[in-house]
Amino acid sequence: MKYSNYSVLIIGGGAAGLFLAHKLSFSNNLKDGILLVTKGKLGESNTKYAQGGIVGVMPDNKEDSTELHIKETISSGCGLNDFASVSFISEHSCAAIEDLIRAGVQFDRDENNNLIYTLEGAHSVPRILHGAGDATGRVIEEGLVDAVLRAKNIEVYENAMAVDLLLDRARDCKGAVIYRADIDDYEAIYSGATVLATGGVGQVYKYTTNPSLATGDGLVLAKSAGCEIKDMEFIQFHPTALNVKDDVKMPLVSESVRGEGAVIVNRFGEEFISKYDERGSLAPRDVVSGIVHKYLKENPDDSIYLDISRIGLENFERRFPTITSICREHDIILENMLIPVTPSAHYCMGGVKANVAGETDVNNLFAIGEVACTGLHGANRLASNSLLECIVCASELARKIDKKEFSSIKKIDDEIKKTLSIYDEARELPEYNCDEIRRRIKNIMWRYVGIEREEKGLLQALFDLKEIGRILGSDKKCLNREQYELKNLLRVAEIITRAAFARKKSIGAHKRIDYIESEPLIVGDYREDELFVK
Repeated sequence: MKYSNYSVLIIGGGAAGLFLAHKLSFSNNLKDGILLVTKGKLGESNTKYAQGGIVGVMPDNKEDSTELHIKETISSGCGLNDFASVSFISEHSCAAIEDLIRAGVQFDRDENNNLIYTLEGAHSVPRILHGAGDATGRVIEEGLVDAVLRAKNIEVYENAMAVDLLLDRARDCKGAVIYRADIDDYEAIYSGATVLATGGVGQVYKYTTNPSLATGDGLVLAKSAGCEIKDMEFIQFHPTALNVKDDVKMPLVSESVRGEGAVIVNRFGEEFISKYDERGSLAPRDVVSGIVHKYLKENPDDSIYLDISRIGLENFERRFPTITSICREHDIILENMLIPVTPSAHYCMGGVKANVAGETDVNNLFAIGEVACTGLHGANRLASNSLLECIVCASELARKIDKKEFSSIKKIDDEIKKTLSIYDEARELPEYNCDEIRRRIKNIMWRYVGIEREEKGLLQALFDLKEIGRILGSDKKCLNREQYELKNLLRVAEIITRAAFARKKSIGAHKRIDYIESEPLIVGDYREDELFVK
């Protein structure tokens, strides 16, 4: 096994990991440099597929204010948000946007070079910045990839994943074991700071907008290290994925389409969301997905569409070139003004408990981005807050690491040696059909732990997942990346299911149909007048 030493190890190549690496590249404090590890090719992440945009409370947007954004974030999150985190991230949103622009990210502007803002669900004013029309994530990802590749003190490992953390006797994190799929071998990375920026868990569900690499790897690493994992019952199902029933990745039809005037209708062209919620198609995502799911359950022969007639075909094609291309690829005739859509697993509000600087329960182990749970999102994420959280928290963590005192590991203790021995010795490892078992997990989660849950189904899910666990075995070492991902998906599925079982009452994205009573709005240690703008 090869052994390497870096000042900072960043695991994950989405917006959070890339921006952190970019910010740290200016530090004079990192004598051993920065290593960024990504499971696929650099630039391939959940970030790439984010269409709608990123929240920015900007001074030129006179309709907006941080107070209003805070109010709407907490309202969407049903009050389960952490008020301090919401306030910090909102108040630093302008600086985050300016940082991205300095890094080379090009947001859309009007003919006078002013930033353009759009509206999305549960926002009362347009505050969403976008790039290349509806390819904001790709624009951000490409800009940050270019910045990272230009930096001389950043090394990148592609086609590599962290499979274990190196914890000493004091349970301090000293780095990670990396499996490099390109050479089918392991490498021990020692680091003064190890950062989990591994993204979400969407691949645990049969239908998801997440790419195939979203298998919850960082969450499982943190759980195994003893970090607190919280709010995993809160899985956001986006109401408008393109209805192509692809069980690997379903294309997203951005919420911005509704923000620009499209409405959700049934096959008869009837707008029905407003019958249940006066905000109609622009209600929070958990509300809209719940209404659509209930409607389709009661009307199994019906279908759901986005009616884009209010936007007009010419305007739609100009404003949403990515979605236009996706629709054409799937033989959808946009001239009919109807796009077939359906709810799909999209985002995990829970994760590794961390503050806005990414600090976790384990010393020298940090978590940022979707893998982390800072309390920003509460029970349901407000649209386009996710990319903002990535940038603000990465920036704050960069400041913390820049002030950190680094010392090289002089002696490897017995606990770390024990971990390394697992991956350094030859073992007889079982083989099994990863694709088949992966499909089983995804089907179980979609059937029993989806938009609606009940006790009987959750218990069945736990039983079925336990049976799969017997097939996979308990050995930490695996044959290949597919096996590591499969074991991570199984662990994530169990974590989500147990969390959903424990919370009996419905709130936000967690809907228990076997308990009629819903949880009241929770405001924690804050008075209502401190949380909400009157």
